[in-house]
Amino acid sequence: MDEATLGQDSAPPGFLQLAGHPVRWRLLRELAGSDRQVRELTGLTGHPQSLVSYHLGRLRAAGLVSARRSSADGRDAYYTVDLARCGEMLAAAGGALHPALGSAGRPPATAVAPARVLFLCTGNGARSQMAEALAQRRSGGLVQAFSAGSHPRSLHPNTVRVMAEHGIDVRGRAAKHLSVFTAERFGYVITLCDRVREVCPEFPGHPRHVHWSIPDPAAAGDTEEASYPAFQATAAELEARIGFLLAAIAARPARSARQQA
Repeated sequence: MDEATLGQDSAPPGFLQLAGHPVRWRLLRELAGSDRQVRELTGLTGHPQSLVSYHLGRLRAAGLVSARRSSADGRDAYYTVDLARCGEMLAAAGGALHPALGSAGRPPATAVAPARVLFLCTGNGARSQMAEALAQRRSGGLVQAFSAGSHPRSLHPNTVRVMAEHGIDVRGRAAKHLSVFTAERFGYVITLCDRVREVCPEFPGHPRHVHWSIPDPAAAGDTEEASYPAFQATAAELEARIGFLLAAIAARPARSARQQA
């Protein structure tokens, strides 16, 4: 084997070279916890905006990070990490080192007490209702899920329809104002739209605040039929994000029921 071939074979996989940079790794870690704006990432990392933007560009070019314009202020953008793609590339990197490392690692430990999770959006008619239903169904008792909105409106018919496709009946569920829950304790408060993030109140007990910048599927078409593909896409995105959320909750030391009660 010549030196050129040896050098090529011994080079780390592209994901390790990309994510191994300290700034990019820090950005991935921050975005794994919550969608963020550039100015937030600048404050969290302590690096200038030009440097943060450069490394975000590298991550976006690799398909690890994407950006969406804020629905609250179109001049801002929220950055989101694609954890599924990161997982695939991590597994491939492990397999490149040894075949036994290409599979998933040990399963996370089970939490002692269910985590209370509150999902918030504007109308509590689509995104947060779907998130509540999916989290409750998928968690196997790991979480107690709730939802509310800053300006509640009736449950969207497409929410019922798309959840039925997932085997969940949400008919008859009522929209609730977030003030219903402001005196309650939660382990996680997750905002699903950019507008509600800006008006989200403080909750007792210092819950972990997470933001998922997800567009309102009801705004994707003038009719129920026209907007239905957006509802399907939203449900798919929520299911993927909730899967990662549940894994993180299971791996994290659980708060006691007394702390969240």
